Amino acid sequence: MAKETLRERKQQRTRESIIDAAHALFAERGFDHVTVTDIAERAEVGRSTFFRYFGDKQEVVFGDDGDVDALVAAAAAAPADPPGTLAEALVQVRALVVPFVESVTAHPERYTAHERLVEQHPELRARSLTKQRRYADAITQILTRRGADRATATLAAELGMACYFAARTVVDDDPRRLPGAVAVAFDRLADLDP
Repeated sequence: MAKETLRERKQQRTRESIIDAAHALFAERGFDHVTVTDIAERAEVGRSTFFRYFGDKQEVVFGDDGDVDALVAAAAAAPADPPGTLAEALVQVRALVVPFVESVTAHPERYTAHERLVEQHPELRARSLTKQRRYADAITQILTRRGADRATATLAAELGMACYFAARTVVDDDPRRLPGAVAVAFDRLADLDP
C-alpha cells in the first residue's frame, strides 16, 4: 500500500473535522436544527470546502460508515478461489462482512449516536436503506467477479446482510457485541444441512 501524501493526510483531517463537527452539533442541537453553515463554521472550513467533501448534511451522517468503493477494491485485490457453491460463497461473504462490521463499530459511542440519529429521522432511515442496498450490490459484484454465478452471488450477499440485521436484533444493536454476533449468525448458516 502506498504511503499517503501530505495533501491526502490534510484532506482526511479536513473530512474528519467536518464529520466530528457535524456529529457534535447534531448531539447538541438535534439534526433538524443544524445547517451546513453551522457545520462548516464549527469545523473551521468554508461552505465550499464542506461541499467538496459532502453533498449535504445528510451525507455527513454517513461519512464514517466505511467506504463501499474501498471494500470493493480491497476485495477485488484479495486472491480468492471461485465460489462454486452457496456454502463457498458464504465463506467469502463472511470474510467481507465481519471485518466491515468491526470497522463501523470500532468507536462504539459514535456508532450508537449514529444509529440513534438515523432511527429518529425518516429521511436518514431512507438513506441508510439505500446504502445497505449498495453494500449488498457490492458484495454480489465481488462474488460474480470471482466467478460465482449471479444467483449464488445474489443469494449469498442477501444472506450476509440478513446475518447483519439478525445480529443487530439479537444483541440490541450493541456495537461491542455486534461483530461477534454477526460471526455467530454466519456460523449458524454454515451448520445448515445442504
